[in-house]
Amino acid sequence: MRSPSILIATLVVAACSKDAPSGNPPSAPATSARTSAAVARNNSAEQGVQWGPAPSVFPPGAEIAVLQGDPSKPEPFTVRLRFPNGYKVPPHTHPTAENVTVLSGTFLAGMGTQFDESQMRAFGIDEFVSVPAEHAHYAMARGLTVVQVHAIGPFVLTYVNPADAQAFR
Repeated sequence: MRSPSILIATLVVAACSKDAPSGNPPSAPATSARTSAAVARNNSAEQGVQWGPAPSVFPPGAEIAVLQGDPSKPEPFTVRLRFPNGYKVPPHTHPTAENVTVLSGTFLAGMGTQFDESQMRAFGIDEFVSVPAEHAHYAMARGLTVVQVHAIGPFVLTYVNPADAQAFR
């Protein structure tokens, strides 16, 4: 049985998927025209985006671009995160809801305190997931993956297992 949080995320994806025909699950394959249009839009949207290394709270290899606001302040912010293929973020929580839209690649997310790849759900281009505040979750990238995250700051990432925070510092 899926956890209530995964069900919430699935319902959010279904409610926000304007292109999904009624009766089809939000994870139905995208049409090639939709995918091509999304890739073209995302490639043009990347022009002018200033990427830099993600904060040290993330495992090495991720990059970040701040689009709006200041993630360190108690205000709305929007960032993009770029992950290499196979990138993993161990189980963690945030004090506020985290809203993620996939711009390219495949973003896998799972809920819970143990990283379990078999329990992860794959989110493709244009899919959306919202993780409630204080809910433990983990993530992984399949292929070069770019996600856009919007939330209310300050951005705080607290690992469930404190050793995870020290493993890559």
